[in-house]
Amino acid sequence: MTPTPPAGSAAYDANRLAEALSALIDAGDLAPGDRLPTTADLVATYGVNKNTASKAVAKLKAAGILSGTAGGRTWVRVRPQQVRRHNLRYHREKAEALRSEEERRQYGVAEADSGLAVRELHEDVYRYEIIDGPDDVRAILNVHGDARLLCRTYTRRHTAGAGASCSTSYLPHELVRANPDLLDASREPWPGGTMHQLSTVGVELDRIEDRILADMPTQDEQQLLDIPAGVPLLRIRKISFALTGEAVEVADIPLPADRSELIYTTTLERW
Repeated sequence: MTPTPPAGSAAYDANRLAEALSALIDAGDLAPGDRLPTTADLVATYGVNKNTASKAVAKLKAAGILSGTAGGRTWVRVRPQQVRRHNLRYHREKAEALRSEEERRQYGVAEADSGLAVRELHEDVYRYEIIDGPDDVRAILNVHGDARLLCRTYTRRHTAGAGASCSTSYLPHELVRANPDLLDASREPWPGGTMHQLSTVGVELDRIEDRILADMPTQDEQQLLDIPAGVPLLRIRKISFALTGEAVEVADIPLPADRSELIYTTTLERW
């Protein structure tokens, strides 16, 4: 419940109301995930007009303190899990692909990125589709004519409710259909990930190229990933190459810039 302002207090403008609400959150009176009082409640409690209340809420959303959509429910934001994505993960993933299924089940790249145990993560949605695919992806994968792609969309939610993360992977259907298990979304999560999946159709990866751009999220991305207003996305396009030199997978991975750290290590040849 929102407390009544002290008697004789000065009128609340949007900044002062935002500070008052922030103080409630800092004190634990409003906990992460709690619903914020409605605009009507704020108007009645703090003696402000509707416009002032709305501006205060918008200010806290922009600061990443509140979450919610305009005209809908607003709640205290659950602080998102920080992600550290290191390119050395690819070396580990390739090494894991050669181990037994029991060993491969013990640890995955999701845990490596987040630092969380398996029990603290859960996969919400795995969607598999056979599609034509975007022209730029087809060009990278050297897919032409009537050939199609296996499109895999992953959405992962943290058990604490702090938004979601997602990625989309494209593989040549002609390549992966040699193993029908690779077309079955019910087999996710696959121990050992894509590198092990590709190994079942005779493909060993030679290298992975990450191409990184930054732009603003779409409205759907902002809501799904729980991104404060004004925060850009780091868009990673991960391209996996086989020993033959051909690209065999394209994955698009959006990472909110306010919670992501990208770490790249380049091993240099000695003189």
